[in-house]
Amino acid sequence: MLDYLPFATNMFLHGGRLHLILNMWTLYLFGPAVEGRLGSGRYLAFYLACGLLASVAHAVINPTSAVPALGASGAISGVLAGFIMMFPLARLVIVTPILFFLFFFQVPALLFAGLWLFTQVTAGIAELFMPQAAAGGVAWSAHTGGFVAGLALTPLLRRSKQAYRAYYADEGVLGFNPSGR
Repeated sequence: MLDYLPFATNMFLHGGRLHLILNMWTLYLFGPAVEGRLGSGRYLAFYLACGLLASVAHAVINPTSAVPALGASGAISGVLAGFIMMFPLARLVIVTPILFFLFFFQVPALLFAGLWLFTQVTAGIAELFMPQAAAGGVAWSAHTGGFVAGLALTPLLRRSKQAYRAYYADEGVLGFNPSGR
């Protein structure tokens, strides 16, 4: 008998502190903007649906995997897809440490997401051809599945522009202006 509960509960477990920290950091960066456009209730439904669909994608692509799938990465991938769909012209500040120096540069959000998705898909395909013992234990297909779920669900759950919250004059300087730039 197939147990369906892990498809929902795995997004609340993590493989260690670093996994949890990176997931929560990414959710902190992209989640509030997506929640602002969807509304709190729709955002919760969106997040859970992306996590569930990510788990299904992982199970379908890796049906014989003995490695447990843990983490909110699939759901957060959906949030990233929602962010890209609603704020395609946004620019992200990326921090790159080189030796002892931190370098900051801006990247268009669409380019960032495209490169991120490319790495997820290519790593997932490469892992399919590896012996299971050599695989790294990362649920690449869950990341991709969550992203695709986010692309599909965002237009369905997005509120009309009249329902967006009011923007204030200083947000055009430090955040998004009303046009999403």
